[in-house]
Amino acid sequence: MGGLLILIFIVLLAIGLWLLQQSEQQRQRTGLPPGRVIYADTGAWNRVDHPLFSRRYKLTGKPDYLLEKDGEIVPVEIKSGAAPPQPYPSHVLQLAAYCLLVEETYDVCPSYGLIHYRDQTFAVDFTTELQNRLLDTLDDMRHHAQTDDVPRSHNNPAQCAACGYRPYCDQSLADFSEPAKLAYKE
Repeated sequence: MGGLLILIFIVLLAIGLWLLQQSEQQRQRTGLPPGRVIYADTGAWNRVDHPLFSRRYKLTGKPDYLLEKDGEIVPVEIKSGAAPPQPYPSHVLQLAAYCLLVEETYDVCPSYGLIHYRDQTFAVDFTTELQNRLLDTLDDMRHHAQTDDVPRSHNNPAQCAACGYRPYCDQSLADFSEPAKLAYKE
C-alpha cells in the first residue's frame, strides 16, 4: 500500500511539473515577462468590461495586458506582425497612452511598458518627454477632429491602401486598381 501511495505521489508531482512547464511556455509565447497578470484584454480570459479611463486627459483605452512586477504595473501591448528595427511611433504613443491611463487608474506611474511583436519585445521607457509628446499628439488630434480638412500625415501608399477612408480621401496614395492590402508599415 505504501508503494502505491509513493507511485501516486510521483505521478501527481510529474503532472504538476509538466503543467508548470506548459504554463511557462505559454507565457513565453505571449511575450510576457515574469509577473502577475492583473488585467487582460486579449480574449484569452474573460472580456474586460471597463476600459481604463482618465477624466483629466479625456482618454480611454484597453491595454492587452497589465503586469504587476515588483510593486510596479507594466502595460504590455501585443502586435501580431514581425518586429521592425525599432517600434513604430504610433505603437510607442499607444503604449504611452496606456502608461498614462495606468497612472490615472492605479495611482502609480509605470517607468516603462512593453511592445511585443511576433519575434521581439521592446521595453519603452515612459519618460516626461514621451508623456509630453503624447499630450501634444492628443491636443493635435482634438484640434484636427474639429476641422473639415485634415492633411494626410504620412507618405506610405501601403498605409493608404489599408485605410478605411480611402474611397473618400482626395489625398490617398493608394492605387485604386489594386485591392486594399491590410498590412502596412509606418
